[in-house]
Amino acid sequence: MRTSGVYVITGGTRGIGAGVARELAGVPGRALVLGYRGNHERARAVVAELDRPDCPVRAVPCDVSVPAQVSDLFAAADDMGTLAGLVNSAAILEQQCTFEQIGPDRWTRILAVNVIGLACCCREAVVRMRGSRIPDRAIVNISSKAAVLGAPNEYVDYAASKAAVDTLTRGLALEVASDGIRVNSVRPGIIDTEMHATGGDPDRARRLGPQQPLGRAGTVEDVARAVAWLLSPDAGFVTGTTLDVTGGR
Repeated sequence: MRTSGVYVITGGTRGIGAGVARELAGVPGRALVLGYRGNHERARAVVAELDRPDCPVRAVPCDVSVPAQVSDLFAAADDMGTLAGLVNSAAILEQQCTFEQIGPDRWTRILAVNVIGLACCCREAVVRMRGSRIPDRAIVNISSKAAVLGAPNEYVDYAASKAAVDTLTRGLALEVASDGIRVNSVRPGIIDTEMHATGGDPDRARRLGPQQPLGRAGTVEDVARAVAWLLSPDAGFVTGTTLDVTGGR
């Protein structure tokens, strides 16, 4: 089935990306293309859960730090219809450590995915969205409150990469506004996802959640609803903005 509204979600089969996919799925005439890095079994399970004839869902292997795989991801989207939206959710986090323990190789890995890979996906989206007649063309980048807080003694490199995402979001939004393309970012706070385990602190959300002003950690659904709003006509006059989803943090 060829559709008129295709949404690409990088990191779309886990965590916040999968939550966004669930939030966007099921709308007739819409199609989802979910990029994922390596867990084929999980990707098949998400597709089986969400795919339906009037809203097809396809998962495509894509490490966003590899330009050829980014091209393949968007080529798959082209096969399904006209690009309406991009959600950049793919990101990596490494083990908690102090700043002086972060070596050049780790900086390179973090920036290759979280900044350069995201920028390459934005470029592919803008190339397709410029001149398109489809309404409500939008890009949403997943940032982090760490971009403001700095994540000292934990993930200064990750925080720096997300600060770059916020700056990229603002600059790109102003550049493409006259083309009718909106670009925003969402800045989650303490969200209960498996990413904390990647950083070596699997209980982080449970431990820090009660310390947040709203008294709990956030859920992927909290973030996904914000992303869906930014993609929707309801946010039609919102661009170049970073929306905190932090429970007041």
